Amino acid sequence: MAVSITERMEEDDYVLVCLDDFQDDSIESGPKYLNDIHDNPELGYEEHKAHALLTKFLKSKKGWEVTTSAYGMETAWVAVYDSGRSGPVVSLNVEMDALPKMGHACGHNLIATASLAGGLATAELIQQHQLKGKVVVFGTPAEEGGGGKIRLLEAGAYRDHEVDISLISHPGVLHDSALVHTTGYTRFKVEYFGREAHAATSPWLGINALDALVIAYNGLSVLRQQTMPGDIIQGYITDGGSAPQIIPAYAAGTFVVRANSPSRLHNPSRLRELRRKVEACFRAGAEATGTELKITVEEAYDEHVPNRVLAASYAKYWNALDPPHPGSIDREIHISASTDQGDVSHAIPSLNASFSIKPGPGGQGPHSPGFEKASGTKDAFQRCLRTGKALAGTAVDILATQGLLDKVVDQWKKDMEDSRQH
Repeated sequence: MAVSITERMEEDDYVLVCLDDFQDDSIESGPKYLNDIHDNPELGYEEHKAHALLTKFLKSKKGWEVTTSAYGMETAWVAVYDSGRSGPVVSLNVEMDALPKMGHACGHNLIATASLAGGLATAELIQQHQLKGKVVVFGTPAEEGGGGKIRLLEAGAYRDHEVDISLISHPGVLHDSALVHTTGYTRFKVEYFGREAHAATSPWLGINALDALVIAYNGLSVLRQQTMPGDIIQGYITDGGSAPQIIPAYAAGTFVVRANSPSRLHNPSRLRELRRKVEACFRAGAEATGTELKITVEEAYDEHVPNRVLAASYAKYWNALDPPHPGSIDREIHISASTDQGDVSHAIPSLNASFSIKPGPGGQGPHSPGFEKASGTKDAFQRCLRTGKALAGTAVDILATQGLLDKVVDQWKKDMEDSRQH
């Protein structure tokens, strides 16, 4: 009788060999689809080609049940491989959207690659070794400013599928890390309403909305002198009036606030405190000019809280892969970028591993033309497969190791309690 995978989990290379065997046979058929995604970038909630390509690919794989245009979003999708035996539910998130005028300069085509590879490999091991549970792959639209994962959370997608953990990865040029903290993020639309008047003949009759916005903007510039390391305040004026001879009755701007203090200063409530100070600057502009103020929160992402138990599992497989990569995968990093995976991490235990690819011209990182080129290379694809193997290993650990999911959940509850106390 063959020895089950659960009886051989203590053998460091056994699951790795299983993953290697699977990916050598199957996932190499994926590049055509994934190159098509890179070469045909689509903005958030418009990822129609990527949606069609990825769901078609998964429908061609035995045992997968695929739902297109899921949860009220045309480009969201869900793919489920169910063992038919009750057990843990592991999930992986696929991202598909690109940046305006920059294509896949954030490497979401690579995120799709790694999650797809990880999900398919996990399903294969479920089938081969009669593991209990299931794997769910979510096609998540509009990470770049659209909050697709938040909409899936609000619609009950993760709850409906009884998801226990969520796995994803992100490319860069500097770090390989399983312990990635991202930055909390809020985007405001700020509007001031005043009264028009002729700027030359009767300016005293006007209430200058642009003045209010300029006062607020200058207040934010002064505020930056007293912000903490990792605090970021950004913004620009979207409407400052229509003619110089008219006192503007309307002015508007878009502003972004992020907070990601280093670990020695880490305070999960820092974003709330920074938002309070920023909103005070907006109110000061209105108070000084007599305008009316309207603040609309257009979007907010929570900081990502990595699960240390999941990270340890991921690191175990990453470190066993060839060729070896320099640096410590266990190193905890805090980055100033934001992601809606942060919101997922506050709902269920999450891993958002970073992996490095060879940089493009000039050594540029994400959100640059050079990184867009780098994300379409064969080398980047191969590094995605490495990441996908480590993600699959993590998923299989949860499915096959008795008691491991309990440890993951206990760690997550502790992390969430620490967050609330601050």
